[in-house]
Amino acid sequence: MNALTIKDPADLLSFIGHTLGFWPQESLVCITLDKGKVGATLRIDLPRQPGTELPYARTVSSYLTSDTNATSIVFALYTSSHCEPGQPKPHTATIAALTGVLAENGITIRDGIFVSDDAYSPYDSEPGQDISLPISTTEYSRVNAEFIYRGSTIEPTNRIILPTPTHEAGHAAAVESCMNSIRSQALHQATLQASQLWTNMLDSTGFPTDEDCTTLIANFQFPHIRDRLMADIPGIDEPPQHILFAQTQSAPKWSRVEWAQQLLLHAYTRTSPQHAAPILTTIGYINWWEGRGSKAHQYMQLALDTDPGYRFARLTDQMLGAGIIAGWTTNKDTAYKNHLDML
Repeated sequence: MNALTIKDPADLLSFIGHTLGFWPQESLVCITLDKGKVGATLRIDLPRQPGTELPYARTVSSYLTSDTNATSIVFALYTSSHCEPGQPKPHTATIAALTGVLAENGITIRDGIFVSDDAYSPYDSEPGQDISLPISTTEYSRVNAEFIYRGSTIEPTNRIILPTPTHEAGHAAAVESCMNSIRSQALHQATLQASQLWTNMLDSTGFPTDEDCTTLIANFQFPHIRDRLMADIPGIDEPPQHILFAQTQSAPKWSRVEWAQQLLLHAYTRTSPQHAAPILTTIGYINWWEGRGSKAHQYMQLALDTDPGYRFARLTDQMLGAGIIAGWTTNKDTAYKNHLDML
């Protein structure tokens, strides 16, 4: 695949949109650079309260400095807040704080773009100076054309739209029957059988039969088996606890992880509400591995909507809220598409 060259703001905004997969809203997006080469991409919600700019800047800096090769960054600030005539751009205190904190870590800000609902302009343009361009011009950028040629699209928002479950009456009964069968087995044997079935699905190129899908859903209802199946996803031969917390030496097989997500979404369409939470939580956890923090949070909320008492979803959502990121995302050799999308 040929390398992309970013030559102007329209190219940069197109790169951001395709890298994240959606058009950010009320967000700060930073891209690390090393000798002109793009490193990690970070998207994070803009601060909501005045007076929090310095803690916010330190949080952003902690994510960016995980790219140890970074020497500078470029940023794009997306907001619906209007620029008042003769006044500085919105969130100037945030950018000023970030500039200072990054400088303490030897990183400079090379350039910035202010992106409103319908136009974009240099962030450091003089107050009252109007050199903005319509957002629509990004559609004609070379980078946008290249990504589209590769099959990439930009969604208008990051909102999750789940496939519609069939809710057939027999599905819930079939899962309950399978769960009773699992309970009758020794835990080790049940876990081994579940892992073999799941591994076969991950190694396959087609979706499972309805019977195997029912068994998979049933297996995910048991926490010990669920954890084993989650550890099977990345295809890494290291301790399961290291895999679950993304603290392995080896990089995940990301194509396998993506396929696992498709399989679980397929299984979700065959779940009933009482069995959906473990499937949705696992999909959310995969998104956390991939650095998609805001999507992971949405999946946890969807899981809790189906089962407010599901502890794994609640604990994982608390982890996301604390800003904990998967270890794989801090290393460009192990990160998924090398970007972070935080709450």
